Amino acid sequence: MNHDRIPATVRQTYGVGDLAMAASFAGGFINFGDWRGIDTTSPSAEDRVHSQEQLYRRVLSAFPGPAERLRLAEVGCGRGLGAALALREFRFAAVTGVDIHPDQVERARTVNSKALATFPDRLAYVLGAADELPFQGGSLDGVYSVEAAQHFRELTGFAREAARVLRPGGRLVVTTFFSSGPEVAERLSILLGSFADGLDVAHPLDAFTADLTDAGFTGVRSTSIGADVWPGLDRYLEGTVPPGHWTRNFLPAWRSGLLDYHLVTADRA
Repeated sequence: MNHDRIPATVRQTYGVGDLAMAASFAGGFINFGDWRGIDTTSPSAEDRVHSQEQLYRRVLSAFPGPAERLRLAEVGCGRGLGAALALREFRFAAVTGVDIHPDQVERARTVNSKALATFPDRLAYVLGAADELPFQGGSLDGVYSVEAAQHFRELTGFAREAARVLRPGGRLVVTTFFSSGPEVAERLSILLGSFADGLDVAHPLDAFTADLTDAGFTGVRSTSIGADVWPGLDRYLEGTVPPGHWTRNFLPAWRSGLLDYHLVTADRA
């Protein structure tokens, strides 16, 4: 795989920038979190980490059991804490974290060295792109991605690759934020720095679900979980980032209907 394909903003943010260390994420995980049941009166760094773990649990719970028979891949695994959580808490047969950024794969192997030593045949971290996954056709029972698809330049190739590597009946689970349509891309770029500099791409939800159907998936379902993400995140950011910081605009963008956070599931025909 040609790693020069990594967009400059993605290379910087997840390379030298090491986004996981930003105060807004509280270390390790890199997602906006599922804040259900968390007291957001004065959220702590521990609450922030808990929200991120909960988002993984929400995604992983979408796979049908028995878990010990399922071989999964996480696309866009970052530092790999989510893949380690999947193995530790859900007891899947095997979990492979895939990331396009060599620095992230190296970090994942370092951060999770004990888990890798404990489960050498069940946990791994490898290089790969969403549209060029390093697996044989039909070799996986499940593919999931947690808040990474907004960085993919396009989702059609991701849908096709997920369909290729999944066995018939295998499941894809994706959660991230999607735009309400192509017409809002410019407004998102004005409101949010990550869209302006090209780190995030304004993928319309309807286009992605259509890609999944075209790739051979059935039972495509999307569930809005924005109410469990944006208010809690913004409450945490209030005490974490400077007043007026652009990240505070995620909440008004959601309230204005420009974007929403979704959990998408689909089954390979």
